[in-house]
Amino acid sequence: MDSGPVSSTYRVVEALPKDVGRGLARLDPKDMAELGVEIGDIIEVTSKQTTVARIMPAHAELRGKRSVQIDGISRANAGAGLGEQVTIRRAAAKTARSIVLAPTDPVTGATRGLEGRYLTRLLDGMPMVAGDRVRVNPFGTQVRNYVVTKAVPAGPVIIAPTTSTTCEGTGQRRSEAVTYEDIGGLHKEVHRVREIIELPLKYPEVFAHLGIEAPKGVLLYGPPGTGKTLIARAVAHESNVHFIHVNGPEIIDKLYGASEAHLRKLFEEAERNAPAIIFIDEIDAIAPKREEMGGQRQVERRVVAQLLALMDGLEARGQVIIVAATNIPDTVDPALRRPGRFDREIEIGVPDRQGRREALEIHSRGMPLADEVDLDRLAAITHGFVGADLTALCREAAMSALRRLMPDIDFNTTEIPYDKVAALKVERADFDSALAEVAPSALREVATEISDVRWDDVGGLDEAKRLLTEVVFWQLRYDDLFRQAGVRAPKGVLLHGSPGAGKTLLAKALAGETEANFIAVKGPQLLSMWIGESERGIREVFRKARQATPCIIFFDEIDALAPRRGGGGDNQVAERVVAQLLTELDGIEDLKGVVVLAATNRLDRLDPALLRPGRLEFHVELPAPDAAARRAILQVHVRRMPLDRDVNIEALVKDTAGLVGADIEGICRQAALLAIREIIEPAPAKLPAEENCRGERAETFLRKLSVTKRHFDLALAERDGTRSEP
Repeated sequence: MDSGPVSSTYRVVEALPKDVGRGLARLDPKDMAELGVEIGDIIEVTSKQTTVARIMPAHAELRGKRSVQIDGISRANAGAGLGEQVTIRRAAAKTARSIVLAPTDPVTGATRGLEGRYLTRLLDGMPMVAGDRVRVNPFGTQVRNYVVTKAVPAGPVIIAPTTSTTCEGTGQRRSEAVTYEDIGGLHKEVHRVREIIELPLKYPEVFAHLGIEAPKGVLLYGPPGTGKTLIARAVAHESNVHFIHVNGPEIIDKLYGASEAHLRKLFEEAERNAPAIIFIDEIDAIAPKREEMGGQRQVERRVVAQLLALMDGLEARGQVIIVAATNIPDTVDPALRRPGRFDREIEIGVPDRQGRREALEIHSRGMPLADEVDLDRLAAITHGFVGADLTALCREAAMSALRRLMPDIDFNTTEIPYDKVAALKVERADFDSALAEVAPSALREVATEISDVRWDDVGGLDEAKRLLTEVVFWQLRYDDLFRQAGVRAPKGVLLHGSPGAGKTLLAKALAGETEANFIAVKGPQLLSMWIGESERGIREVFRKARQATPCIIFFDEIDALAPRRGGGGDNQVAERVVAQLLTELDGIEDLKGVVVLAATNRLDRLDPALLRPGRLEFHVELPAPDAAARRAILQVHVRRMPLDRDVNIEALVKDTAGLVGADIEGICRQAALLAIREIIEPAPAKLPAEENCRGERAETFLRKLSVTKRHFDLALAERDGTRSEP
């Protein structure tokens, strides 16, 4: 290869998700000057093998560290892993006249057409050499992988619009190569997994020098869809070791002794191909707690015993590490969860806002997104969404965009014209419709909602807003300040007051302002006739909240769930529920990142133990609104109304004295209904219904609609029970 005279070595670091598949290498501008290269030049990257990449400046946080950012595909092409050294020098690349690609994924009829038409466009500007692996994203979350088998001319080439691209072969079904850049929002978890898996496999001599045994196993646990399997596949690919993927139920066999034999064969294969990783998915299916198994589950008993013997037997396994995954770790046999077997248990939790932003960027990087699509906004409103949910969200948005194309497709043709496909964009409305289809997995079993209510939607109650902001918002957003002050943040707030005073509305507004996950629990819904079910419901709510932190749990009508104890009679269920609730609020297990809100209009009926400091310690009373508060409430409810000039807000403030927020909202709604009734009822009966509400007729209705003082007077009269005729 023709190269510049200057070369140097750099440490490989992880690339950003948006750079995956683009053939980029990012260096500090000072290092670029040292190599004599400029932005956009082609460089050679050499470790065990040699590949080429296009040089770009590194991001600010990685400058001055003598490192190069390249994605997992380029790392595999160069034969280098994260943290290893590569040699970089300038290279001369020619425009490719032709290239031949071999697909590594199975090729169907649909993808054959795709390859023939689009590949040159998708790879335009990409540098490569024969033997490189390349990845393209034809549309949405779909990924296609190829190997460059031939390039003309030989040596480094750059794909141009004039390049002739052909594909040979049909591909083989194989596990998808997953890199660390394909995992979004789990940097801390990935680092911990790498630490315990990569180090023993790559550098066993370090453990021998220290005189300690390398870790033998890692248990990954967390809600379904958070990325447990994805992390295991990424570590196996990046470590370049033999990977054996086993689904737990596949081990079980009806023949006596066959299940144990399956396990032994897996471990023997791993030992023959060491270094190796055995990944057991859904391990709870083959290794449940033995003391909870009945006599009819002897197979599982023997499988657990065999797995224990293989993981901690007399014979050393060599460089074999066991990785297991489950979403119910408490059901796994305790003997497996001790050091020497699963040495480390790592929770793969629900991603926070930044994690969701990264995941959305990964799953939408192959999408033609419209300019109006704001991934930051999507990350802010997808509370409780795990990685699998975000994948489904992007797929549904792409499908929504495709539905817009369907009316223009002639199904008699064999293919869709490229210009129609190229013009297709995924718009904000597509993501909005997808949000209505995809539910958050992490909070599916409990009543949840994403609140769109803000403080501006709550009239008055300024003192209650201030206190809730201090107690709830501050601890979720500024937890470090509480630790620095040496105090524990409050755990709960009780809202009480007359019905309709705005307790539930305040809770919704608080959830909307904090952008936290919001679990709404109606008091009576957790009560069950079966012994233990009510208490289990309480435990599940708090367990889900701990998984989805930061989270607000809102108990509406809590007096139905936690009445005073000691009343005698048939109240044992309520007493157990109160005890469970007290334990969750102030038990041994800490409620970090979880705030409890409760509302009641019967404060006297609540159990006193709930009201002490450390539980629902802040009591916020919502009084009947004064004149200023009523004015604020009225302004909230009439701000979108077409009011007539004769409507006097100050007069309405006086007329609504003694009413609470719900009453005022009802009066405004009734006044609007009266105005609508006066427009619709005089319409000619002979006119078809659809003509009454469409076209010019609809515009006439909208121009006529006006809510007057008379409508408010009628609504107030109906509220007082004295109906008047207009």
